[in-house]
Amino acid sequence: MTDDPFVAHRSLLFTVAYEMLGSAADAEDVLQESWLRWAGVDRSQVRDPRAYLVRAVTRQALNRLRALSRSREDYVGEWLPEPLLTSPDVAEDVELAESVSIAILTVLETLGPVERAVFVLREVFDMPYGEIAEAVGKSVPAVRQIARRAREHVAARRPRMRVSRSEQRAVVERFLAALRTGRLQDLMEVMAPDVVLISDGGGLAAAALAPVHGAEAVAALLARTDRAAFETTAVWLNGAPAARVEAEGRPAAVSVVVENGRVTRIYATANPRKLTRLDDLVELAR
Repeated sequence: MTDDPFVAHRSLLFTVAYEMLGSAADAEDVLQESWLRWAGVDRSQVRDPRAYLVRAVTRQALNRLRALSRSREDYVGEWLPEPLLTSPDVAEDVELAESVSIAILTVLETLGPVERAVFVLREVFDMPYGEIAEAVGKSVPAVRQIARRAREHVAARRPRMRVSRSEQRAVVERFLAALRTGRLQDLMEVMAPDVVLISDGGGLAAAALAPVHGAEAVAALLARTDRAAFETTAVWLNGAPAARVEAEGRPAAVSVVVENGRVTRIYATANPRKLTRLDDLVELAR
């Protein structure tokens, strides 16, 4: 364990920034800015380095989130969070794994910057309201109200039920097997009738510009690729069993939501700028 609190808590600080931004690249920029500020701080005046650093990273992430909101409005097609290669250990902490899942991060995109910060700090990291208020520049009563509103917003949009890791893994394996065959019937059997496919190419890779609804339409789209140049690899992304897919030389990261033994949502990230870290294991922590 290092003596420098920033280095000691780096995984935690990265996780805070990533959950607020949905982008590992932007989270790393926030950590760099926060590190430079931390280097100039009189450490003797800091009573709780961990809390101090979380607040500092939150402020930097909020500034970055506000700056990014306009560019995301101009994004080509659907915007998905940047997928991260994680170890199976992340899934041991059920709440952490859920909070960094592509499904929840996509829901968090529908919150305003302050709402998102309050939700992440309170619901994921269990930070006291007083510290959150200091981090976001609001009063404690206002933060409590924002937290309640954000909690209700996320609850209405998150997957309806949690499934065990073994069930998630089994369904993902069936889904990958169906993907490899490319047969419509195989694909439709593993997907719920109201399945939704969301793909992100960012204008740099082939992707549907809007969500695709229904098992028939999604299966038809997935079956279209030439299987002679198609590979799938089971990986752990964002704390859950997922897949790395190569179709005709083009990579994609695929995460799914499983409910009642079937795939109900598919998140396919093909934007090459969001796939640069898929060979590097990322440590996440609460």
